Amino acid sequence: MHDRTVFGIDFTSAPRRAKPIRVAAGRRHGAVMRLDGLTALDSLDAFSTWLARPGPWVAGFDLPFGLPRELVEHLGWPTDYAALMAHYAAHDRAAIRDRFAAFCDARPAGAKFAHRACDGPAGASPSMKWVNPPVAWMLHAGVPRLIEAGVTLAGHLAGDETRVALEAYPGLLARELIGRRSYKSDTKAAQTPERLIARKDIVDALEQGRTRLGLRLKLSHAQRDELVADASGDSLDAVLALLQAGWAAEQPRYGWPEGVDPLEGWIAGA
Repeated sequence: MHDRTVFGIDFTSAPRRAKPIRVAAGRRHGAVMRLDGLTALDSLDAFSTWLARPGPWVAGFDLPFGLPRELVEHLGWPTDYAALMAHYAAHDRAAIRDRFAAFCDARPAGAKFAHRACDGPAGASPSMKWVNPPVAWMLHAGVPRLIEAGVTLAGHLAGDETRVALEAYPGLLARELIGRRSYKSDTKAAQTPERLIARKDIVDALEQGRTRLGLRLKLSHAQRDELVADASGDSLDAVLALLQAGWAAEQPRYGWPEGVDPLEGWIAGA
């Protein structure tokens, strides 16, 4: 593990210069995760190029890797993971939205969406959700590129064993530290002092190792300032995903509990 770089990726399905994919790079030494740097990828092509970097590395990606089995079986889609992802990638977003909306419309209020087994423990949005947040589009944009890059999607699909991709969810770790307080917004008017204080509290807790992951984050003064100052929270989310990946890399089966459905997958640390 200690000769392996660890990455955390805050993903967006429509990266651009103003809202890039954020990548945090680090190395784990015992119970310490040192942040080596933060980079930005402002296109999906740049993301694909980045994925091709040689290993050894393990990375936590803030995007869903699987769909709920209940949804897949209802739609009559393939239940083999690689075949399902190829089928999903072959549909455009409008077609997916129509199928998913029809599924939801036929279900009672309060139970519109199908969920994966990991959604509850992680407090995550259902991976079929196409708005607020549009995680279905993140899956659609991200996972086919991971597969095309030939990386191992731990638990789902074997690939290059020196490049390992894990599903991360920064919100899970953030909630452990500050509860339901909001710490980020892309809207200027909502970038409040309260959210700044919440980011500072998260960074302080990570540096002190106050999480059940048992890892302490090591930062320079400049890195700390950068994480607290980024009002979008994207840099901090990349670092939270980094810590989840660093923890999972040392666990049996990358932290997947026994009996997880490989079609649905699991979120690191859930």
